[in-house]
Amino acid sequence: MLRLTDIQLPLDHPESAIQAAILQRLSIAEEDLVSFIIFRRSYDARKKSAIVLIYTIDVETRQGNQLLVSIKNKSNITITPDTSYRFVTHAEAAPALRPVVIGFGPCGLFVALILAQMGFRPIVLERGKEVRERTKDTWGLWRKRELQPESNVQFGEGGAGTFSDGKLWSQVKDPKHYGRKVLTEFVKAGAPDEIMYVSKPHIGTFRLVKMIEEMRANIEALGGEIRFQQKVTDIDIEDGQVKGVQLEDGAYIPTRHLVLAVGHSARDTFQMVHQRGIYVEAKPFSVGFRIEHPQSVIDKARFGPNAGNKILGAADYKLVHHASNGRSVYSFCMCPGGTVVAATSEPGRVVTNGMSQYSRNERNANSAIVVGITPADYPEHPLAGIDFQRKLESLAYQLGGENYNAPGQLVGDFLAKKTSTELGTVVPSYKPGITLVDLAQALPAFAIEAIREALPEFDKQIKGFAMNDAVITGVETRTSSPIRIKRDDHSLQSLNTKGLYPAGEGAGYAGGILSAAIDGIRVAEALALDMQRSLQPEAT
Repeated sequence: MLRLTDIQLPLDHPESAIQAAILQRLSIAEEDLVSFIIFRRSYDARKKSAIVLIYTIDVETRQGNQLLVSIKNKSNITITPDTSYRFVTHAEAAPALRPVVIGFGPCGLFVALILAQMGFRPIVLERGKEVRERTKDTWGLWRKRELQPESNVQFGEGGAGTFSDGKLWSQVKDPKHYGRKVLTEFVKAGAPDEIMYVSKPHIGTFRLVKMIEEMRANIEALGGEIRFQQKVTDIDIEDGQVKGVQLEDGAYIPTRHLVLAVGHSARDTFQMVHQRGIYVEAKPFSVGFRIEHPQSVIDKARFGPNAGNKILGAADYKLVHHASNGRSVYSFCMCPGGTVVAATSEPGRVVTNGMSQYSRNERNANSAIVVGITPADYPEHPLAGIDFQRKLESLAYQLGGENYNAPGQLVGDFLAKKTSTELGTVVPSYKPGITLVDLAQALPAFAIEAIREALPEFDKQIKGFAMNDAVITGVETRTSSPIRIKRDDHSLQSLNTKGLYPAGEGAGYAGGILSAAIDGIRVAEALALDMQRSLQPEAT
């Protein structure tokens, strides 16, 4: 097939315009066109009154790829790359010691799925509950202020990505097209077909729940095993080689291949890993607030007269400002038509995050506005970033009234350096609720200074961003893992612990559903190849 890129059509074009554009680009007759598939659809909204859709299309013609030889203008025409997934190996026999995966978020899910599809019958240990029970516990915090430390937004089947916008795009390099494998498996599990071609696909929480259950059933049907409420408390290491894992209930599981696919909030696991002498280092992350605007304000600023167009959907944004104090401020995890959610996993602490359903039809848009920090801000030891996070989360709990309310403030008051006393036109979505305070108390002075400088600058790009009645809610601290469990670039095993595969977001190798899933595939392949080598008889 041939791939045609940068085909631009008006936002309201008829369906027939796509075929017409193909025929014109290739200079062929209609009878020479066999079929075509939309590989990608994005849009250019720089001219709000004349937004155009941009297509990448894979085309099959009667002349095949030979047509490319006769085309004079070959710009934006190439041979379609092969994006199909091929397994690197298959288990010839069931291994005596099965591979073990700790964590069943997006990374652990795809480690387990790929291993199961290759016949390696993985055992998955998830400290939280299965996704529907976990959902009930999560709503318990939002509605009743009752936190379950092992079953919440952070812990449980599906990981933190389950209670998010379900974004499925990433900026990671993907030369082997693993992302295509991820999207294909999601569609098999019930995701909408459009995630295969829209430029910024998303699923939403409700659909993710059903999909995760379907994928779990698939893993189990292939011989894999998922054990819930199984918390790993220790890793057995002998002479630098993983030997097994100890569980909180006293059980012991022997293994020589262990994937550590915990999320960015598994702080007790990080402590255990560090104490066991596994190489860990501090890494940068970001802290800040959630900001909420009426979605209509964002739609109008981004799309102008085309706001509300069904194809465009609810508008998003991505903003960056380099502050005069040397800090970078940027929007993160933008959730169009969504809600701000309580995302703590520890008692006596407040953490915010964002979530959207597939429809993205809630009243407000929200995103994190965060400031980058580095290990220079917490230089004491490799886990000092966790201490930094906990200090801010505990302070937010106190400012909110020590009942899991989050501290909040109107943007106008935040910029004017005064405490908010009443809400304006924007109704905050955070549950259980917010307590109006002076949020300058909630973050270090350098972060407050940088955010105050950034908001008016963001308003120049999105009119209304610094509107007086917009609401900011604190604090956002779990943007990414505060540590990296370093691994060898080739084997993907820990630098000093053979058989241990640090993976995904918690280990510092991903950020979001898609990149975590891609990393899971890479780790599953590396592990499978190592297992096959270990099973081969030695040459005599």
